[in-house]
Amino acid sequence: MNEGRTVFAQLLDFLPQYDFDKCVARYHGNFRVRKLPAYEQFLVLTFAQLTWRESLRDIETCLTALAPKLYHSGFRHSLARSTLADANENRNWRIFADFAQVLIQQASTLYANEPFGVELQAAAYALDSTTIDLCLALFPWARFRRRKAALKLHTLLTLHGNFPTVIISTPGRVHEVNLLDQLVWEAGAFYIMDRGYLDFARLHRLHQCSAFFVTRAKNNFRCTRRYSRPVDKSTGLRFDQTVELAGPNARRHYPDPLRRIGYRDPKTGKPLIFLTNNFTLPALTIAQLYQRRWQIELFFKWIKQHLRIKAFFGTSENAVHTQIWSAIAVYLLVAILKKRLHLDSSLYTILQILSLTLFEKTPILQALSQTPPTPESPNPENRQCLLGF
Repeated sequence: MNEGRTVFAQLLDFLPQYDFDKCVARYHGNFRVRKLPAYEQFLVLTFAQLTWRESLRDIETCLTALAPKLYHSGFRHSLARSTLADANENRNWRIFADFAQVLIQQASTLYANEPFGVELQAAAYALDSTTIDLCLALFPWARFRRRKAALKLHTLLTLHGNFPTVIISTPGRVHEVNLLDQLVWEAGAFYIMDRGYLDFARLHRLHQCSAFFVTRAKNNFRCTRRYSRPVDKSTGLRFDQTVELAGPNARRHYPDPLRRIGYRDPKTGKPLIFLTNNFTLPALTIAQLYQRRWQIELFFKWIKQHLRIKAFFGTSENAVHTQIWSAIAVYLLVAILKKRLHLDSSLYTILQILSLTLFEKTPILQALSQTPPTPESPNPENRQCLLGF
């Protein structure tokens, strides 16, 4: 008889349950709850994310089939889909959002020295948002356009490890630039963003916090050149200038000089013009930093493909936010697991293995470190027998 623990139970060892209980107590998440406490709700949602369940009925059916293995994996109560639906709709989603922040702090510590392809000692973040399309008839609270509903995830992604440090969800009609009013800027850090965040009054507040930004100039950008530095055009650079804003309103919002860098992408031939308030880094490093902004686009693509954040188990605002934050927590949990176990596999590979071995009784390191057996070289004697020699 195998007396080991399931992979799911071992995975939960990486969750700081004490911090989760503090988040639950902060919002009275277990007040007058008899059937499904907050921690078990999180376990159910984690199971649904890891095994890619499609509906509440799907979750109920699978957990019922696994009933003999559930108790030793952390589940203490039988689950009915109506109970889970009520919990998703009524229990405060901020419990899971605060717990995700706890996991973000752990991941930030683990990935603090992770290289990301640019020689830079300071912290670097990519800022962008993605839109999750919703049905207006089912999600009227998320009205985006006349006949469309949507939710926006405004995300600040650290390039040291490629995981989110700040996520703010808003209805789709909220413009990206408004996020700049809610962020706390880290002195000495670099924030890479696209042209949608080009607001000189907000960027000047970032500059006054001793932080640095790298963004692209719009086509109608007007400036006055004060100084030009020599550049090596064989690297793709075209110019490196110190400029002042030309428009009176723009100069009032951003009275300090800016650095304007021209660059032509060697692969596509597309000309790019960058704006930054950093005057010390080489111009090519600024261009490389902006190229790393593509990591946040890959992050959005990854979570939409491999996590359940496009189809929801409930239609209320609370249920949607609960599912999104539980999905982010699962992503961070897998990232923490990968770092602490020193795994070379990608997050996608780890998720695939977990989806198949979640309730197997095997050491989790052994399950996640499995490599395909190397094919044996054919025996020449056997080959001769097969050929009839």
